[in-house]
Amino acid sequence: MSSRFLGRLGVSQPLVLAPMSGASTPALVAAVCGAGGLGSHGVGYLAPQAILDDAARIRALTDRPFALNLFVLPDTFAEDEPAIDFARATLDALMEREGLAVRTSLPERWAPRFSDQFAALCEARPAAASFTFNLLAPAQVAELKRRGIAVIGSATTLAEVRAWADLGADAVSLQGAEAGGHRGSFLHAPEQAMIGLFALLRQAARAVDVPLIAGGGIMDGAGMLAAEVLGADASQLGTAFLACPESAAAQAWKDDLTRAQDVDVATIRSFSGRAARGLRNTYVEAMAAAEPRLPAYPVMNALTAPLRRAAAAAGRGDLMSEWCGQAAGLVRPMPAAELAATLLDEYAKARQTLA
Repeated sequence: MSSRFLGRLGVSQPLVLAPMSGASTPALVAAVCGAGGLGSHGVGYLAPQAILDDAARIRALTDRPFALNLFVLPDTFAEDEPAIDFARATLDALMEREGLAVRTSLPERWAPRFSDQFAALCEARPAAASFTFNLLAPAQVAELKRRGIAVIGSATTLAEVRAWADLGADAVSLQGAEAGGHRGSFLHAPEQAMIGLFALLRQAARAVDVPLIAGGGIMDGAGMLAAEVLGADASQLGTAFLACPESAAAQAWKDDLTRAQDVDVATIRSFSGRAARGLRNTYVEAMAAAEPRLPAYPVMNALTAPLRRAAAAAGRGDLMSEWCGQAAGLVRPMPAAELAATLLDEYAKARQTLA
């Protein structure tokens, strides 16, 4: 059963791959597209040319519609020098203690310029583009639509849903409290916006006439159907695909997901300076006391990059940002195309059972 929104794009199944920056790959995106869903690639960390290159790689692997996702950020960032100095000293001490032969450094830029990334996305012309961390400007929405790119906004509260609907978004992606990765809250503090997916979905379905994409804790076809019954136009799954061989997640991260318990998932700021959901591990515990003094995103995210790379190379998942949703323990390590087909078969059988 095609969704109201995805059907317009030529996508036949109500399945969206969550745009997991740093973990999604062109191969993962293409596999989901090939199964009839909407593959979505997180490019928030990429320079403009890398965005164009990855879009070309996706097109080389599939002729199906796909989406790209960006973080909506200012082009420049305030630098809190005392917080940066404190973070570097704390991180360097941690890496020395844990036997990692790397140390922090100051990058040329804390993150790519959003305006340059947005221009590259427009040039790449995916079928759809999704955005998180904030609203776009009206002129940016108009530019995307002029180019035939559908606009998907991300929301964690009803007010954020309404804001995207008022801006003219073609669909709104709901990020329930169960969802993994960075929290997309922009009108409320993250701790105020930890609303369960189904509670948010029911309120949003009554409040706006915009297709809703449900995300957070959905790991199988039955969960997809449950979201649809409550008003979702499609379901967005990310954690479910993290353990696939096409995922760029480090093997130690993938292995830890298979052992994860529901109580292991926490809201973490110490890796990036922004609230995100993932596994509570050695790094998270070690940095808990320091968290209030660390710089904000993307400064902290850039400072922890050497540690995260070294930890991945050393197989130290306990020192990595192991982003995941609340039901991470339900991951099924298998090729992405096989997993997508399994999800859609489960979804079809659940519909038959319900009927």
